[in-house]
Amino acid sequence: MNSSLATVAYIGATILFILSLGGLSNQETARRGNLYGMIGMSLAVLATIFGPQVTAEGIPMIVGAMLVGAIIGLYAARKVQMTQMPELVALMHSMVGMAAALVGYATYVDPEASKNLDSAAHAIHAGEIYIGIFIGAVTFSGSVAAFGKLSGRIGGSPLLLPARHWLNLVGLIAVIYFGREFMNAHTVQDGMVPLIIMTIIALLFGIHMVMAIGGADMPVVVSMLNSYSGWAAAATGFMLSNDLLIVIGALVGSSGAILSYIMCNAMNRSFISVIAGGFGTTAAAPKPTGEAAEPQGEVSPILAAETAEMLRDAKNVIVVPGYGMAVAQAQHTVFEITKTLREKGVNVRFGIHPVAGRMPGHMNVLLAEAKVPYDIVFEMDELNDDFPDTDVAIVIGANDIVNPAAQDDPTSPIAGMPVLEVWKARTSIVMKRSMASGYAGVDNPLFYKENNRMLFGDAKKMLDEVLMALKA
Repeated sequence: MNSSLATVAYIGATILFILSLGGLSNQETARRGNLYGMIGMSLAVLATIFGPQVTAEGIPMIVGAMLVGAIIGLYAARKVQMTQMPELVALMHSMVGMAAALVGYATYVDPEASKNLDSAAHAIHAGEIYIGIFIGAVTFSGSVAAFGKLSGRIGGSPLLLPARHWLNLVGLIAVIYFGREFMNAHTVQDGMVPLIIMTIIALLFGIHMVMAIGGADMPVVVSMLNSYSGWAAAATGFMLSNDLLIVIGALVGSSGAILSYIMCNAMNRSFISVIAGGFGTTAAAPKPTGEAAEPQGEVSPILAAETAEMLRDAKNVIVVPGYGMAVAQAQHTVFEITKTLREKGVNVRFGIHPVAGRMPGHMNVLLAEAKVPYDIVFEMDELNDDFPDTDVAIVIGANDIVNPAAQDDPTSPIAGMPVLEVWKARTSIVMKRSMASGYAGVDNPLFYKENNRMLFGDAKKMLDEVLMALKA
């Protein structure tokens, strides 16, 4: 394949990737968007393998690597549960970062990569390598730390080192200093020392950045790392002089940055405050002393049979899913309950908070897997005004996204955060294993309201009992 044909294939792949992003922005077109992305990636890979930059001797190695990757991918697709998707996504981001860093080192030590460059072009190429390795190393280590937090291997508490912001500033100054040393190096051997030191600093910076972020901000972290992986891919494209990688990396990087901004708005937090860390656990949100230290009142427990009776008698029901539904893998039972209620003439809808779960769109994916119709799944802003006219609002394993303290308590760590106003329904039912606080470690006064009922137990088991009572 000559260079002109490869360029045409790259343009086609770029168009398909843009169509893929457009399709993924809507539930009804998401499947088609995925198809566009797969076709675009296949076209890009084929154009690269058979393009002018790959020799015939290198094709077997590339095909072998692709087969190994395909086997691992198929195994992960079959074995990884939907509840493990957030950590899988973080792990995939780490692979992109590691690839960018390794490509940077390989490009730097390759004498063919810059032998025909003049001094100015050589300096630009060296800068691309340095920046690419920096972004890749930060993405890799930060994603590994996020994987550890999301999978429970690392605690969700933020690691708040003394003078951590000064540590970050000193690290940044060191990166700039060693960047100057790297740019002024006359040989590969001279440049390798500052490059390795910078890489170590970048790895530490990525770990420190994510470890300082609390559990409640982890959905933003996932989208932020998605953006970083895009910029790492773009940096790889600059190092390899591959226009497609540059364009696609920019698409992923910018879309991830926009998503992070949207999610920060949904939490009433600035992007800088998320990066600064600290919010997300009890340790990060000390409780006030005195009478206001704990919500006042008693909870009102309810049984599964009573819940079924209330749902059967209701005309309008709103379901608010959370991470507890994902852990219990109760989405299929939720669909059966929804189907049964709709057959009885009950208007059932779902309210999705932008940061519900552990990654963007987590609840939407789970509901789609359970075949819940797209047209009854709504975003928070579309449903909040309807709660006063709702007979029953049932919360399945969510906590922080339905916490009235966000509106009523200006001293709360989540003050100002938009939440689903389930307490305005005639009756709210919260399904939880216990009275433990949510991922943000913030107490929830909703549990003590007069119109609220608590259905304690495993969400899957309790919903199965509700479904049996409804059918009976």
